[in-house]
Amino acid sequence: QVQLVESGGGLVQPGGSLRLSCAASGSISSINVMGWYRQAPGKGREWVASITSGRTNYATSVKDRFTISRDNAKNTVYLQMNSLKPEDTAVYYCNVVTTLSYWGQGTQVTVSS
Repeated sequence: QVQLVESGGGLVQPGGSLRLSCAASGSISSINVMGWYRQAPGKGREWVASITSGRTNYATSVKDRFTISRDNAKNTVYLQMNSLKPEDTAVYYCNVVTTLSYWGQGTQVTVSS
């Protein structure tokens, strides 16, 4: 079992920045992939970014604006979000994959003037 606790969401103006954090506990030694997804109102959940064995991948819509990173000592994955746009408004979910897939509780990000 893996438990995930997210933090860092909030309200920001267009062009601003936020950093999301997701702290993992439990069976963390078996984590293969850590990532972030988001779900905007009225839309399905979409993949945003992931990191595995130090390699990172990003959705086209966030590439060059968002950066995913992992602190193994703190068992935490981060999502640094820069140049935020109104269309980035969504609930952001942390995801961890071992032999199973685990989800955080979600954190709201609202980009609005």
